[in-house]
Amino acid sequence: MIKHPMDFVADILKEKGRANSTIAVEMDTYYFTAMCYERLKLGLSNARFKDGTLLVNWVRIVKSEKEIECMKKAACIVERVMQTGIDSINEGVRECDVVANIYHAQISGTTEFGGDYPAIVPLLPAGEKTSTPHLTWSDNKYKKGDTVILELAGCYKRYHAPLARTLSLGEPLPKVKELSEIVVEGINAALAVIKPGITCQAIEAAWKRVLEKSGFIKDSRIGYSMGLNYPPDWGEHTAAYDLVI
Repeated sequence: MIKHPMDFVADILKEKGRANSTIAVEMDTYYFTAMCYERLKLGLSNARFKDGTLLVNWVRIVKSEKEIECMKKAACIVERVMQTGIDSINEGVRECDVVANIYHAQISGTTEFGGDYPAIVPLLPAGEKTSTPHLTWSDNKYKKGDTVILELAGCYKRYHAPLARTLSLGEPLPKVKELSEIVVEGINAALAVIKPGITCQAIEAAWKRVLEKSGFIKDSRIGYSMGLNYPPDWGEHTAAYDLVI
């Protein structure tokens, strides 16, 4: 029989006297495959398995001082990355060439410390593609009147700091300009209520009140927890601004 990494994990748990224990496994995660689960059950036939999806993530949502330091460095990187993206976008420039500059900035980092590859590729839909989130790039050239959404991240030692901005090539449409002013007001309202002990739901409610009085709607969340991660996501899939914790 071909050896599998979970055979090794099972042997370690046996050595630690956990062969007859209740063991939590992440049933809904990117890297724990069906084969992983089957081989773990095969190696630990007397163990009881329960779904422990996100159990570790809920623990690591509280960051240590060292982790916060890493995320602050990632934030320094993403500031440079975002400025690189904004400076690179212009009429007649190919989207792929802008992304090449962004990648260079992400990996180069700062003069004091280098960067790492983020868990999500640069997201920067333009024009009609801004109506759908999380689109990447093509070899199309930017044209006058395009609205471009940049969602990028800095990464340092696998710790992330994402940043999003919207760019208009030329004078933005009146509705886009109006919406941008409302979004800024909503973000400031959300930031104003953040303090220790506040719930994510209360933060989202402050944001929602601003949008509703202006006639706009955003059904999805406005924030989420992030930190240490690998592709395909920098989010921790735990706290979001529409969730009570």
